[in-house]
Amino acid sequence: MRVFVTGATGFIGSATVTELLAAGHQVLGLARNDAAAQTLERLGAEVHRGELADLDSLAAGARAADGVLHLAFIHDFHNYAESIEADRRAIQAMTRALEGSGKPFVGTSGTLLFGSGRAGTEADSLPTEGHVHPRAAAEALVLGAATRGVRASLVRLAPTVHGRGDHGFIPFIIQRARQNGVAAYVGDGANRWPAVYRLDAARLFRLALEKAVPGSRFHGVAEEGIPMRAIAETIGRGLGVPARGIPPDQVAAHFDWMAGFVAIDNPSTSAITRESLDWRPDGPGLLNDLREGGYFS
Repeated sequence: MRVFVTGATGFIGSATVTELLAAGHQVLGLARNDAAAQTLERLGAEVHRGELADLDSLAAGARAADGVLHLAFIHDFHNYAESIEADRRAIQAMTRALEGSGKPFVGTSGTLLFGSGRAGTEADSLPTEGHVHPRAAAEALVLGAATRGVRASLVRLAPTVHGRGDHGFIPFIIQRARQNGVAAYVGDGANRWPAVYRLDAARLFRLALEKAVPGSRFHGVAEEGIPMRAIAETIGRGLGVPARGIPPDQVAAHFDWMAGFVAIDNPSTSAITRESLDWRPDGPGLLNDLREGGYFS
């Protein structure tokens, strides 16, 4: 299969490109500059020039492929609304280009969109009316394409996809602990985050591309819920700083733009994903990866 991949040079995307190539697929990767193009060429992928704002280029890439993995997202949490709108338009452009083709389109979302404290499952849908999460519209667009002749499915990733080269939430928490001299958690730190190893996530995207039935939701979750206190204590030991709980009125000062995420209780399961795709994550757990994966070097 020739697969168009957005976000193909990112932390998860580059691992997914390697996974696809190893499985015998061809990859057409989106590249917005020369550096990205060179990375794709080193990986063994074809280059498709463009960016998320170039909707014509996205549509052309989708039409030129046998399937699409949409992994790109502009992670600018100071301009979150603009990032969400760019994602929505990109999904719309690519799924319209695939209408009636029966080709697979795999979109990306996150388990943090729930955060209710109850273990979230793949069967859970986000409300699209009333008070809704800003990214609910993107999920609805992906799954709605399944009614228009696209084999559309959705992968919700755990808030931490970890592994060497990680530059997501966990490295930022480590950075703030280093700067502030304390590895903080909110309150008693009992709230939980799920986690998944980078290579396990890459394999999940390939399996969704190959096997998903239209309208499916999958969870990229290997560990269902790790207490934030345990994460902070592991970070504290790695940095040689104390770990302690902080009250709600200190969260913004310590965590900056991540203040809205660190107190969320987000246990999530992946039983349906494992059963329907025969996905068997086997990478290291988050705490072990923190201790041995070079996060503090």
